[in-house]
Amino acid sequence: MPSKGQLTGMVGVYLVAAELAQNGFIACTTSRSARGADILVTDQNCKHACSLQVKTNAKNASFWLLSSHAKEMVASTHFYVFVNLLKNGPEFFVVPSQVVARRMRTDPAEQGKSAWYSIYREKVKEFEDKWDLLRGAKARGSMVCDLALRSYKQSYRGMTT
Repeated sequence: MPSKGQLTGMVGVYLVAAELAQNGFIACTTSRSARGADILVTDQNCKHACSLQVKTNAKNASFWLLSSHAKEMVASTHFYVFVNLLKNGPEFFVVPSQVVARRMRTDPAEQGKSAWYSIYREKVKEFEDKWDLLRGAKARGSMVCDLALRSYKQSYRGMTT
């Protein structure tokens, strides 16, 4: 049975996919085990493609937690969408991965604990509802498709048909 946190994450992913459709994009959610990409996106002419990592808070929080990989997962075609689920509707921040890598915060590990990785709302507030940034994402070759295929192959490794 999914945890409350997992359900919150799923709500965020599908709200972002719905928002993308309303903005004229084609969106495909990935397997929940796909590393780094929750949604693959293209425009209607298939000229601009990108991947999205969605981070969702169940309330109006001042920060979002990140994985340690956020510093390395940087590409001109990779974005983060940070979501706060508010009573009057969600708020979305569409942020290039390069910006996330530069502005993220790392709180060092204390004895016996893990380090915390996060990004604060004040560091991304200028990216609120910046869906048009995705229209400028130009995939080099089929990099996004290659990344998605690689991720799916890893997810299904060892399964038989």
